[in-house]
Formats: sequence, structure tokens, C-alpha cells
Amino acid sequence: MADQPDSADPRDSAEPFRPHRVVVLAMDGALPFELGIPHRIFGRPKDTWRRHLYDVVTCSIRPPGPVRTDSDFDIMVPNGPEILATADTVIVPASYEFGPVYDEGVLTPELAAALAHIRPGTRIASICTGVYVLAAAGFLDDRPATTHWADAEHFQRLFPRVKVDADVLYVDDGDVLTSAGVAAGVDLCLHMVRRDHGTAVANEVARRTVVPPHREGGQAQYIQRPVPEPQLATTTTARAWALGRLHEPIQLRDMAEQESMSVRTFTRRFREEVGISPGQWLTQQRVERARQLLESTALSVDQVARDAGFGTAQSMRQHLQTALGVTPTSYRRTFRAEIGVNGQASTGT
Repeated sequence: MADQPDSADPRDSAEPFRPHRVVVLAMDGALPFELGIPHRIFGRPKDTWRRHLYDVVTCSIRPPGPVRTDSDFDIMVPNGPEILATADTVIVPASYEFGPVYDEGVLTPELAAALAHIRPGTRIASICTGVYVLAAAGFLDDRPATTHWADAEHFQRLFPRVKVDADVLYVDDGDVLTSAGVAAGVDLCLHMVRRDHGTAVANEVARRTVVPPHREGGQAQYIQRPVPEPQLATTTTARAWALGRLHEPIQLRDMAEQESMSVRTFTRRFREEVGISPGQWLTQQRVERARQLLESTALSVDQVARDAGFGTAQSMRQHLQTALGVTPTSYRRTFRAEIGVNGQASTGT
């Protein structure tokens, strides 16, 4: 059984508490919805002592003042680019006025000067076409990234050194993260909260925001095709059936039978709807289940592996290492502060 954490109030510590600072870069032509996503997601999480885990501020590439949006109103931004030097995470939302960044793949002198304030080691993320700024600045050279599916081909031509994956909702490459269009920015920000503070905290933020904690599949399900095949049947029932039996062995034919389809038809339809194969989807769900159990219970690693459907601790270790880059023991140790004295995870919100 895992050791229980020290319940001492950290406010009594001599070391001052400092929330993780997220700086959102607002540029002319900004989309208000995307500009507001980081504030909505990172502005919610609190620890057990009701302290905000993040400090979210907005800045411009110019001195404080108005920034145009793509709507019929401007926004007043209180910080200039120098605030970027204080960021632990920088987020670049989309804009419709990137100019040479979008057309030629080069930064304007004003934007280059602003980005120069970012300290080495700062986590950097983009929402939708904000990825053009990251690529033009050289942050994505020889690294994986994504953007809105409608811009993926243009983006790849402009930045051939970037490894573009247009099928996913977001890409986490450690200190640089990118997301697909619009609502995928919500997915990415929730993912960063989950990475920073665990599933329980991210799930509570998702519930309060009334969005899924983790969306299935990728962008493939949202791409409009010239002649779409009639969708007379779905794989929803099979997915719900599988989620209730993750602890059991599940065969592809078992899932297909839930929809009265052949394995071939079911596999094709599943990819069309979810964007990945049934096997990949099952692994994703089992990894998420394992994460929840490692964070929120004191079950042994062997029991977590069985309950999540991996069968053995070795199998679970391999899958978590592939998906998260850590072992189950390391993952639990990272998020053990979220375990309360009753063995349940604290939401921190």
C-alpha cells in the first residue's frame, strides 16, 4: 500500500507558494474564443488549500493597449512583451492577421523581438494556427506538431522540417505542444493540467467547463469528405460495451458483434468515426483507466494492471512507458500528493 502524504499545511512553510505562470500572447486578428481558452481552463484549478495552481496573464507584442480581434470589438491588453520573461508556459492562440508568418513562414521584427523575451526551458504551446508562430521561430524544427486539418498541407509546405500529423487533436513533445483547430485548444489545455496535476484535477475542470475530460480519436472524424458514406450505423454501442469491460479480455470480433457487423466493416466504420483503430482506442482507454487508479487509489500495481485490462504489471508498464514516458510507480509517485487520507484523489478545485 502506498504511503500516505504528509498532511501538514504547506502554507506554514517558509518557502513562498508560487503558482505556475501561463502567459497568453494576444496578436492582432485574435479569435476571442481561442484567446479565452487558457484563461478558462488554467484559471480553475486550485489546491486543497484553495490556492490557484496557475496564474494566467495576457500580453501583446507591443506596449499595453488595444489588440484587434476578428470580431466587432477590440480587447485591452494590460501587459507588453516583457512579461513573457516571467512565463513558465507560453500559449500562442490563432490569429487571422499573422501576415508574413502565415504567408512566408518568417517572423516580423516586432514578433521576433517579443519572443526573444521567452526564457530557455519555458514550455511553449499553440492553439490552431498559432503553430505558425512556433514554427517560424524555429521551435518546431525536426519535431512533431499538428494544426487545423484545413491548414495542414499549407503548413507542411511552408515548414518542411516539421513532422506534421494532421490526424491528431494535439501533440505533446515535452516542452513544445501544439493543437488542432479551435476546440482542440481545450483538449490541449486540459492535457497540460492533467500532466501537471493529474487526472482528478483535470477531470474536475472538464466537468465545470462541461466538456469531455478526454475526447476520443483525432481530426479524421471532423474532416468533411466530398462524397461521405451514409452513416446508417455507428460504433457507439460497442464502445460503451467495451468501456464497461476494460478489466476483461476484449476481442475485435466481440466489439463487432455488439453492432451486428463483420469485423472488416466494424473496423472501417470505427476508424471513420473515431479516427483510430479499435485496438488503439482500447489501449488509450486502458491507459486512462490505469492513470485514474494509480492516482486515486492505493491498489497495488498488479491489481491496477488487472483492473485496467492489461493483465500483468509488465504489460501495463510497457504501455504506460510508451504513452506517458514513465513507469506506473513513477507516475504514482508524481501524483501522490493528490491522494487524500481516505485513499481518494483530491480534486483541488
